[in-house]
Amino acid sequence: MTLLPSPVREGVEGALNQLGASTVVVDARAVAGGCINHGAKIDTADGRSYFVKWNASASPRMFEAEADGLRVLAEACPLRVPRPLMRGGGAGVPTWLVMEYIAPGRRSQDYETALGRGLAELHSTSRRSEFGWAFDNWIGALPQANPTTASWTEFWRDHRLVPQWAESRRRGYLDRTADQLFDRLTALIPTALEDVEDHSPSVIHGDLWSGNTFADESGAPVIIDPAIYAGHGEVDLAMAGLFGGFGPDFHRAYEEILPIAEAYSAYRKDLYQLYYLLVHVNLFGSGYAHATVEAASRVVGALS
Repeated sequence: MTLLPSPVREGVEGALNQLGASTVVVDARAVAGGCINHGAKIDTADGRSYFVKWNASASPRMFEAEADGLRVLAEACPLRVPRPLMRGGGAGVPTWLVMEYIAPGRRSQDYETALGRGLAELHSTSRRSEFGWAFDNWIGALPQANPTTASWTEFWRDHRLVPQWAESRRRGYLDRTADQLFDRLTALIPTALEDVEDHSPSVIHGDLWSGNTFADESGAPVIIDPAIYAGHGEVDLAMAGLFGGFGPDFHRAYEEILPIAEAYSAYRKDLYQLYYLLVHVNLFGSGYAHATVEAASRVVGALS
């Protein structure tokens, strides 16, 4: 069982023992654990299966934040979410997280309709008093600050776009001409988000793309790997549309419950996708720089 590092296996078996389950992991098979983590389906001697993910270089806080996000989504969202069960590691041992194993299946005919409807219900019912979250988390391998903030304009500008743009400049992926464009864009953000300021923030997934959804055994949608905070629901729509992962049934079902503002198509989709494009620049390099500048240019052009 070389797939599962011995310190991880020993920690998982000890935690399972505390839950009253079998202490012996008898099999481990590789399963995607996201872009930065290792993952495996593990089977125990009592016939149960779990999903475990681990990372030798991650802070234990990363999996703590993920477990929190999964618990919140499971309570607030009608879509299926795997239950986090236990976590451990640190002090020289890879950090790890064990959660419910959900076997993948084929998408049902109404998969995207159910996904769009479930996301809209999450955004319409999980209201919060302030933007942000109780603690910071991660977007991929990058830290994501979530200070509680009364203003959405302030939150999106100062805690989403500005830090990622500054990091892209520090790494040399964007030039001074791009800086001038960004200065124009940040001056326009209050106008772009003016109508959102009166809306109550809701829990959002924070990293909703096709790779963070799959169908369970019945064909129903499952959502995983959240980067949650209280924000504007259009952010999830923007990320969902960035790489073309969802079709018209998804968007139609969403809008039947929660109508989408005209400003979203006009400029806000680009403004929200800009954050994720900057994240991709900082994670994967200059290949995403052109798309980043183009998105910023479209926002400035639409509002100037």
